[in-house]
Amino acid sequence: MGLCTAAKKFSRRGKYVVLIGLLLSVLAWIATFSGETDKTISFNFDPTLTLVRQDKLRDKLNSWTRAPGHWNLSTEKDECPKESPLLVGASKLSFESSLNLKDVESKNKGVAKGAYEPADCKARQSVAILIPHRNREKHLLYLLHHLHPFLQRQQLHYAIYVIHQAGDAIFNRAKLLNVGYLEAIKDFSWECFILHDVDLVPENDRNLYICDQQPKHLVVGRNVTGYKLRYKGYFGGVTAMTKDQFLKVNGFSNNYWGWGGEDDDLRVRVELQKMTIVRPPADVARYTMVFHKRDSGNQINKNRMRLLGQTTKMWRNDGLNSCSYKIVSVERMPLYVNITVDIGQPQS
Repeated sequence: MGLCTAAKKFSRRGKYVVLIGLLLSVLAWIATFSGETDKTISFNFDPTLTLVRQDKLRDKLNSWTRAPGHWNLSTEKDECPKESPLLVGASKLSFESSLNLKDVESKNKGVAKGAYEPADCKARQSVAILIPHRNREKHLLYLLHHLHPFLQRQQLHYAIYVIHQAGDAIFNRAKLLNVGYLEAIKDFSWECFILHDVDLVPENDRNLYICDQQPKHLVVGRNVTGYKLRYKGYFGGVTAMTKDQFLKVNGFSNNYWGWGGEDDDLRVRVELQKMTIVRPPADVARYTMVFHKRDSGNQINKNRMRLLGQTTKMWRNDGLNSCSYKIVSVERMPLYVNITVDIGQPQS
């Protein structure tokens, strides 16, 4: 009898233990389920939290800035001031015959593979400088010597591309600039393009190398013309166009072999698109032209007036969309990207 009573008590106690265990399990399961549900709702359905996560991800992605040939991780920075505090205005230029590339490199330690960005603020524009080139090494050296600190004082994110024409065919400045544009946009989505002759050196850093809402002509005057505009409508030497503006006019014609005409052709293309050329003040847009003789491979283009008369009919099919070339080499030098290109021969 005692044993039966003890067994019954034990059985009831065991049931209680099992019930309590089940109850604890259910409570634990509910707590777990509740936590999981809260996490899921917060992540998938709360629009505020989702936007925050996306914004943080976007900021992180945007902190990567692509310089030619490599990626740099930049810390988050405030935008550079609208007017750089580093500007000095007009400067007296010097062109020392003893100057060499190593000297220029040593004074521009912040430039890597031809590219630069301000260390303490986020540049307002990203600018590609395109320089058509052949057999003008000393001119290029002088330009690099002055242009790098000039651009850095303007607090720009920039890269300099030198487009070197291979071979001995007559020089084609316009086609080289088309090549420069097409190759530069493979490196980075540049907002602004400065189309720059190698023998023109800017004298005043308030002549800003940035693009405007309209195409901009930066050479109002030069020393050899008494700092006056060469002629009404002149659009050569150094010009600034946004990526979209240059694309809209289909770039330059590819058919101007030799000196002259291609800048007037570009002006006509701009006017056909109902755009207006703007210029900085004359006392700011001043350049020194480094003296040189006419190159034997860059004689006057006798066909320039005939070609210019065809611009209105030809511009849609003659330009960026028909620019054929072969890249010989791309060298990412410390101070510039050197693109050597075979652009073919003039058609007879």
